[in-house]
Amino acid sequence: MTAPQSEASAATRATVVVLYAETRGFTRVSEILEPAVVLARIAEFFALVSAAVERHEGTVRSLLNDNLIATFAGAAEAQNAVEAAQEIQRDFGALEEAWQRDYGFRTAIAIGLHSGDAVIGVVDGHPLIVGDGLSIAERLLHRARAGEVVLSKPIMDALTAAGVELDAQELEPLKLSKREPIQLYGVQLDTQLDFTDRTNY
Repeated sequence: MTAPQSEASAATRATVVVLYAETRGFTRVSEILEPAVVLARIAEFFALVSAAVERHEGTVRSLLNDNLIATFAGAAEAQNAVEAAQEIQRDFGALEEAWQRDYGFRTAIAIGLHSGDAVIGVVDGHPLIVGDGLSIAERLLHRARAGEVVLSKPIMDALTAAGVELDAQELEPLKLSKREPIQLYGVQLDTQLDFTDRTNY
């Protein structure tokens, strides 16, 4: 007996800006809270991030655990993605305050932003994104500290070309096997939120 073949449709390959966002400090307390509370709180996070993405002409591609992946395309993709990230970074503060007040734990948001190639489509009715752009954005996410947005040089170059200035700190480059290192930049909302060590991946 052979396994059923998956159906893939509407597949495209494109250079996009990938926004990879996650909560920090939430997963470990999800084991303590009631399941309904966990889902309600993470739904608030997804709603906040999704709304910002859509306001800035992005598309949500995936929700998993406490992570959200979105893409931005078009002439102003980098600027739109950065503005969405800054809005998410700023507005998450209200959720963090409510969660700390109601449940006694600290949270923050971390975001990775990278421009790269990806294949985007639908498999068996489920949206899917695959490719180098996504993989690097995920690694930038893991570099980000609590409350920080980490961007790659292609994002910064696109902003510069558009005449957009961003106050960002130059970070250690991302070193990849058999490839040139990628220069990274960080935008930290509040240094007091740095309760997660930066980890090299």
